[in-house]
Amino acid sequence: MDVELIEIRDFLAATHPFDVLPVEEQDQLAKEVEIRYARKGTELITPGKPAEFLYIVRTGAVETHDPEGELLARLSEGEVCGVRALIRGEAINRSHAIEDSLLYQLPAKRFDTLRKTYKQIDFFFAPMVGGRLSTAKGAEGAEPELNMLSIRLEEMLTRDPVTVDPGTTVQGAAQCMRDNRVSCVLVTEGTRLVGIFTDRDLRNRVVAEGIAYGTPLKEVMTADPIRLDVGAYAFDALLTMSRYNIRHLPVVRGADIAGCITTTNLIRTQTNSPVYLVGDIHKRADADGLKEVLSHIPELVHQMAESGATAHNIGHIVSTLTDAATVRLIQIAEAQLGPAPIPYAWAAAGSQGRHEQTAQSDQDNCLILDDAFDEARHGDYFARLAKIVCDGLNTCGYVYCPGEMMAMTDQWRRPLKTWKGYFRKWIEEPEPRALMLSSIFFDLRFIHGEQALFDALQDLVLEKCQQNKIFLAYMAGNALTHQPPVGFFRNFVLIRGGDHNRTLDMKHTGVVPIIDLARVYALSAGVKAVNTHERLMLAMERKAISQDGAMDLRDALEFISLTRLRHQARKIRLGEKADNYLEPEALSSFERSHLKDAFGVVKTMQAAMSNTYQAGRF
Repeated sequence: MDVELIEIRDFLAATHPFDVLPVEEQDQLAKEVEIRYARKGTELITPGKPAEFLYIVRTGAVETHDPEGELLARLSEGEVCGVRALIRGEAINRSHAIEDSLLYQLPAKRFDTLRKTYKQIDFFFAPMVGGRLSTAKGAEGAEPELNMLSIRLEEMLTRDPVTVDPGTTVQGAAQCMRDNRVSCVLVTEGTRLVGIFTDRDLRNRVVAEGIAYGTPLKEVMTADPIRLDVGAYAFDALLTMSRYNIRHLPVVRGADIAGCITTTNLIRTQTNSPVYLVGDIHKRADADGLKEVLSHIPELVHQMAESGATAHNIGHIVSTLTDAATVRLIQIAEAQLGPAPIPYAWAAAGSQGRHEQTAQSDQDNCLILDDAFDEARHGDYFARLAKIVCDGLNTCGYVYCPGEMMAMTDQWRRPLKTWKGYFRKWIEEPEPRALMLSSIFFDLRFIHGEQALFDALQDLVLEKCQQNKIFLAYMAGNALTHQPPVGFFRNFVLIRGGDHNRTLDMKHTGVVPIIDLARVYALSAGVKAVNTHERLMLAMERKAISQDGAMDLRDALEFISLTRLRHQARKIRLGEKADNYLEPEALSSFERSHLKDAFGVVKTMQAAMSNTYQAGRF
């Protein structure tokens, strides 16, 4: 193999998903890709024309725009362009080089062969085939068939098949179903499927007809049943079961039995939809019932991360479920205690307040009470209400805040005038504890109760912040205490020792530095939004941050957050508890490179903020 082919092969071997291919396949691909040099402005994909290639960006950059000219994607080294056009057969969107670029062109037929031959390749591109969802509506799976188009039957098989041989008696089959807690048995000869016997067959063909329980299954089973391969999608199973009016569908891997899909399995693909979960939350009567509903969140995060939802949308959806659970717990508390004696506002802080929760979150919340509050007359009521709600959230998996930043703590269950006093003191006397509290309570968001109480507090906070440049300088200095984990030579700075040795903390050194920067920019611009993405965009509109800086931070936040979520999704898939500690070795070289770039953006913007506010020099 000549030097140029070796260079192409090595690049493909370091680029996901081609890095999962066998070495011999990588060698062959290196011979088959066509090299194309595209000058800046060169159009690669034209709407209405047949798609001929998958473009792999070697150097340079490519942008894709929709028919209205809106930017859909900006692709750089190691990324691919043209997947959807290849699947459709013709292009709808327009793609062109925005820099002088070197591209590898993989012919359409070869791309199709790879997808059919290697399930890892098909799995990687499957979300793009169904349309990578970038809006909240798409990401939340409000259309159940969209989830079903992205979930393969192999992913839905949660247990080994329960099998018996054709000579097993009816009674023996019934005992087997009872012992294994299943509604059917698959009848096999060796590993080959020959029949199926269900609880409906037991009722209709045996009991109703008076057949002896000692009858062998081969006389009453459904022989040669309809089946699907493990590579089929959940939607295929739904169509097949509806067409033939069956509740059990055997799944095979080649000639061998792999498992069985039931209508219950298919319902679960829809009950993980946020729309379904929110509806179910409001039907539950206690914290244990809510816990059952919210136990679907880890799998929901996994599905959304795998189906291409953005981290921004995933955080919004998960936080919305927490909001719904919080409101339901407040309703349950009021049903027990009676109506509140005075108006109040329940507010969420931290990641819930910012609409940025993941599969693992604690609780941060508070109560803002009407100034008519009297401790003697009203204190016990609100203490009990806060305890019911906070205890309920803890039961649901939102563990108590280690710093006790919760409404059940007396200090954070106070009248509006007291809360105003808190913020005045924090802003006018920004000592270390005040800055720590500010980083939590400046991210408040109204959840339930009297909106006017919350608005009155927020208006005061924004007014005081904009008036106090010294406070903003201290906040800026505080924001610089969380440094991204990348060194001078772009090497990762890993945790040393302890339970998380040689990992990256994707929360405190990953997303938190961007959250801190966005908070300062937003407060300086009088922005009410607390979501980090929204803060950056609104601060940009008000000229508190440059357009390039806001866009770069937004992109860095999305990449770091999505890498964190995918790490948590992998942990969930392995049956482990989700956490924030990522081993860089678990990433592809492409992901590692872009993660370093994202951290580099944050370091650059931290330096810019330091220069702007001259933190620590006042």
